[in-house]
Formats: sequence, structure tokens, C-alpha cells
Amino acid sequence: MKIALVAHDEKKSELLEWIAKHEAALAKTKMYGTGTTGGLIKERFPSFDVTPLKSGPLGGDQQIGGLIAEKELEGLIFFIDPLSPHPHDVDIKALLRLAILYDIPFACNAATADYFVTAIDWANNGK
Repeated sequence: MKIALVAHDEKKSELLEWIAKHEAALAKTKMYGTGTTGGLIKERFPSFDVTPLKSGPLGGDQQIGGLIAEKELEGLIFFIDPLSPHPHDVDIKALLRLAILYDIPFACNAATADYFVTAIDWANNGK
């Protein structure tokens, strides 16, 4: 399974903790991560297959959108901080629009990501 993992600055530690909680299920997953998020995942989980992209505001959100449009991704986990303003809000909306348009599952918080990881575990283990 190929997924993208993204987190706003205020949510990066929450995403890393979520990944640690589901490390076994994510171990066989090909991952893409924007900027700092991808680097942090690669640093904390060196055995994971992670491809870091550009920072979200510098084109990383659009790179992930391109992967979705090319049908290279099967899911998106994006821990969004709804209480902070983001100058690249239009990029975020475009990314979510593409996830909806191309009908890939996406999770925007830990609760929905928990459901998502069940599907990842199922796909990776053939259950």
C-alpha cells in the first residue's frame, strides 16, 4: 500500500506518536511525506520506506496531489491544525479536493487515521 503522511507544525508530534502506535501495520507501507514531516518520519523510523517531498507551502502538497492524480497513492493521512492560519490554505484545499475527486481515503485526525490503519493492516497482510 502507498500512502502520504502530512502534518501541520502543531500536529507533527501527534502524527509521530500515532505512527509509533501503529508501527507494525505501517512497516510494509510505502510512504511519502512533505518536507519536515517526511524527514521526521524517516529519522524516527529508519526502517520505513519513506520518500520525503518538498515542504507543503513550497509545493509538497501539490506533489502529493500529483501522485493522487497519477493514481500512485492509495490513501492520505493529513493531521491538520484547524486552529492555526496557513498561508498555503488554497494548496491544502486543492489536495483534499483531489483526494475526494479520485476517491482515495483520507484521514485528518488520529480518530479517523485509526480506522484507516485497519485497512492498511488488512491490505498488507491479505486478510
